[in-house]
Amino acid sequence: MSVSERLWNATEERRTRLELQSRENFPVASRLLPARHRAHLLNVYGYARLVDDIGDEAPPGDRAGLLDLVDRDLDRVYAGTAPELPVLRDLAGTIVACRIPAEPFRRLIEANRQDQAVTRYATFDDLRGYCALSADPVGHIVLHVFGAATPGRLRLSDRVCTALQIIEHCQDVAEDHRNGRVYLPGDDLRRFGCTEDDLTAARTPTRLRGVVALQAKRARSMLDESAALTGGLRGFARVAVAGYVAGGLAALAALDRSAYDVLAGPPRPRKGRLLAEWSRTLGRK
Repeated sequence: MSVSERLWNATEERRTRLELQSRENFPVASRLLPARHRAHLLNVYGYARLVDDIGDEAPPGDRAGLLDLVDRDLDRVYAGTAPELPVLRDLAGTIVACRIPAEPFRRLIEANRQDQAVTRYATFDDLRGYCALSADPVGHIVLHVFGAATPGRLRLSDRVCTALQIIEHCQDVAEDHRNGRVYLPGDDLRRFGCTEDDLTAARTPTRLRGVVALQAKRARSMLDESAALTGGLRGFARVAVAGYVAGGLAALAALDRSAYDVLAGPPRPRKGRLLAEWSRTLGRK
């Protein structure tokens, strides 16, 4: 079923939501969490995933209009009127119950608008600016779901979410390039002597592995700071956020295990490593 059809088909959209969340690096809505939190997190994931899919999979000529449609439905939610789209109807209950502001949802739409115009990033700082639209808002929303959104936690969350996005870009170099996008910083590619042809190889050239390893090192440094976030959380918020951090650490281990050969197939984390990292993250003070 196409993205356009999913917009209007509540049953299909929810089925797709459950299927896709099982493929993520981290547990989107762990069964360790109470049903109410799981439902809210799946509603948030459904929104984020659908907006991403519009930006990536809808026919290019339809993308701007479909993003406009989601934007208008957000207006309806915050105006207190009924949205038209099933995913927004589900999300509306979460927004009201958790008192989530509109701004992070708007930024996710803006990230996908940017994807339609910007396909390369010159520097790592430029890439981090994109992550501030495409990834960091999700962390803000999650903290609001648990009633744990403070200025200090939001800043730390941004580091975690940017790291998780960079790790995903490392895993998906081949897929992103097929979609016409390169999220590896241009200055790093040049510094390591990479060309565009390197991104189409069957196996990752050594010089390109060096670029991927550098991004992974940067992401790990950001995740190292996450102890200050998880250590300051309590209860189910701590469990959920520790799971996200653990997923990132397990994905980094998978990249290292593959010697950063990301073109032969995206390295994915092993469940055992995820559980081990989750336990270690929860145990940190």
